[in-house]
Amino acid sequence: MKKSLLLLLIAVLLTPLGARAQSAVKYGKVNYDSLLTTMPEYIEAQAQLASLRQQYEQEAAYNDATFKRMFADFLQGQKDFPENILLKRQRDLQDAMEKSIAFRTSCDSLLRQAEADFRAPIAKKLDAAIYAVGMERGYECIVNTSAGSHPFLHPLLTEDATPFVLEKLRAVNP
Repeated sequence: MKKSLLLLLIAVLLTPLGARAQSAVKYGKVNYDSLLTTMPEYIEAQAQLASLRQQYEQEAAYNDATFKRMFADFLQGQKDFPENILLKRQRDLQDAMEKSIAFRTSCDSLLRQAEADFRAPIAKKLDAAIYAVGMERGYECIVNTSAGSHPFLHPLLTEDATPFVLEKLRAVNP
């Protein structure tokens, strides 16, 4: 009897502790993409990417103009060219077109790589701020709502961690 009573008493005393521990579980939520785009480093990186993109576009436009000039010269002189010059000009046109296509493909690849290179340290800084906020606020985890893959997050168990992350970023970037 005493054992049963003791077990019942222990169970009754531990139940509120378990319930209280469960209600204290907190989750943070942030829109990662929004935070990223508000960072000064991100805005600067986007400006650098735009400048790089413009330079590549200017070079591509130059290549296109050169090709058009070569093609116009070819069309204008094709009746007068001997066959070996005509074939050489056709090869030159083909080479210019292939180089132009290869350049555009290379530019796309280089721009994607430049974007990844610019974004990596910025994302690392944002991740560090989110981690610090998570540790300071005692969150179990911080959920990224950018992708829209979380249609429901219970408001009693989650809080918007965005202001805290912004504050942490401002402290790093006064």
